[in-house]
Amino acid sequence: MGIAPSTPGTGTLRRMRAARDTMDRDWAEPLDVAAVAARAGYSRYHFVRLFNEVYGETPGAYLARRRIERAQDLLRTANLTVTEICMLVGFTSLGTFCTRFKRQTGMTPTEFRRHARTPGASSIPGCFVLLWAGGFRADRGCAIIEKPARPAASYGDA
Repeated sequence: MGIAPSTPGTGTLRRMRAARDTMDRDWAEPLDVAAVAARAGYSRYHFVRLFNEVYGETPGAYLARRRIERAQDLLRTANLTVTEICMLVGFTSLGTFCTRFKRQTGMTPTEFRRHARTPGASSIPGCFVLLWAGGFRADRGCAIIEKPARPAASYGDA
């Protein structure tokens, strides 16, 4: 007979939920696993093991998945470039973003946008998305420029 695996107690589950809530709230910010683990009251390695045990994925995989989900929403609705969306959702590398996006969705961000947008639907202007998401940061002197809209069809003087 083997020893049955232990079930995390309510205190552990509460601390894991608080850590997951931190990642859900601060998903666009640079998050350090050690800092999230410390907030939950665990060492980094113990936290990763417990998080994986409770949620079935590592904290890094969870955060990347949630960021990709948010990127999908922006690709459907916002008039921003893929690079701008990559940075807004918290990735620092376009290559990593595109690789993880394709692994999770089965298509590149550009392919996803092409398939997900409804023809004739208007998109949210990028300036509004950036203002809401904190893309305009006076303290960093940063303002991401909106992707130019497609030119309207010209009907001429008929």
